Amino acid sequence: MKHSNRNSGFTLVELMLVVIIIGTLVAMVMPRLAGRTEEAKRAAAKADINANISSALDLYEIDHGTYPDNLDVLREKKDGKGPYLKKSPIDPWGHPYKYVYPGTHSDYDLYSFGKDGVDNNGEGDDVANWEASDNKGAEGQAQ
Repeated sequence: MKHSNRNSGFTLVELMLVVIIIGTLVAMVMPRLAGRTEEAKRAAAKADINANISSALDLYEIDHGTYPDNLDVLREKKDGKGPYLKKSPIDPWGHPYKYVYPGTHSDYDLYSFGKDGVDNNGEGDDVANWEASDNKGAEGQAQ
């Protein structure tokens, strides 16, 4: 049997070429993914506000005839009913959601100050339950 003296494997040039190709692919993909985390957090906050926490508030109102004074009540069992939430409602940025009853925009106001944690009067990175209802009203008027 003949044995080859030549070692099998990749040359330095082949390895460098693979590294350059991978680096190029990463450079093209990363900028597209970088801005998506903030969009995902805003979407999660909107889902919490417009569906998850709102549903818990509506169920509480059906059971007790009024909305609660604060969100912590939704985690308690009262009169054999509840709890309506399993954990304290915290926004994706780690801040508690803000809740006001009675609200100035609807029956109650439910909102997050967003990434900066600063009240921007519903502008900027703030996410609020009245944004969706205001947009629906504007669309209805435009038709």
